[in-house]
Amino acid sequence: MGFNCGIVGLPNVGKSTLFNALTETAAAEAANYPFCTIEPNTGRVAVPDPRLDVIADIAQSAKVLPTQLEVVDIAGLVRGASKGEGLGNQFLANIRETDAILHVLRCFDGEVTHVDGSVDPVRDAETVTTELMIADLDAVEKRMAKESKRAQSGDKEARQLMAILEPLAAALTEGKTARTVEFSPEEMKIVRQLQLLTSKPVLYVCNVGEEDAAEGNHHSAAVFELAEREGASAILISAAIEAEIAALPTDEDKREFLETLGLQETGLARLIRRGYGLLDLLTFFTAGLKEARAWTVRTGATAPQAAGAIHTDFERGFIRAETIAYDDFIACGGEAGAKDAGKLRVEGKDYVAKDGDIFHFRFNV
Repeated sequence: MGFNCGIVGLPNVGKSTLFNALTETAAAEAANYPFCTIEPNTGRVAVPDPRLDVIADIAQSAKVLPTQLEVVDIAGLVRGASKGEGLGNQFLANIRETDAILHVLRCFDGEVTHVDGSVDPVRDAETVTTELMIADLDAVEKRMAKESKRAQSGDKEARQLMAILEPLAAALTEGKTARTVEFSPEEMKIVRQLQLLTSKPVLYVCNVGEEDAAEGNHHSAAVFELAEREGASAILISAAIEAEIAALPTDEDKREFLETLGLQETGLARLIRRGYGLLDLLTFFTAGLKEARAWTVRTGATAPQAAGAIHTDFERGFIRAETIAYDDFIACGGEAGAKDAGKLRVEGKDYVAKDGDIFHFRFNV
């Protein structure tokens, strides 16, 4: 798959309910929108994109295949997880494998037990972040001890790595996340390989009660302020509502239920899109009579790299990409109309894919 988000949070904040709602929603969809269980608490969900259905309708495609995002439900974190408390070690091992974090915070009052005795989502966020920073600092210091001898002996690669590890260690020691340290694009490639927990982008998911699903409450407002201070982002969602929606038998029932709550779409649809955007991804499409399909690449990917998302042979043997912008495809009524109107472009190896591009790749086998 290549792109995934980990759902994390303290116990009893609603993250498992959220993950289960994702599971049930996707399983209940038609075959065009599958949810595939890979291993316990790991699954893939379709990324909602209304453009795909429009493209499929124009191209008269027999199948519609959305792009997907892998979602991992990770064991609840408790204070001291960095030292092995609770399921800490297992939690930290799993989250290192993800590309981004969906941090679920309890923003509802009620009788559900809270591990710290009261509802305070900002405190909870700081608890989790502190544990992740402690674990990161330990990992960085161990790596520095390993690389310092090589660096002193003149090893160029070790010196480059030490130049990255040292500012990371300084920031973490000061109680700052790895995300706050600025690096060049080339250095960031190395930082990503370190798999530091606090270097990953974060989306705070404010789990509110049903009555606050549309506007939020004072708890969620505090989280949004925290996200703004950190340069992160936040989203409102009611896991309880999402579980109810997932259990409804038809799309019409779901729409009517949403209307009674004053909502335009499910929180899960917004959550999936935000998680997708959190990873700095873009979507391109392929379309024909057999199928219309959405594909995922990182922003900045070249045409050959986009071709490689379909098959490695496409990238190796890339010749050119016949390209139509989404708006032109729609305005011209499809590929033939776009070609007649001069809107079909032939792009080479240096072309950078844009969100919404519709590609037909030419390649040598």
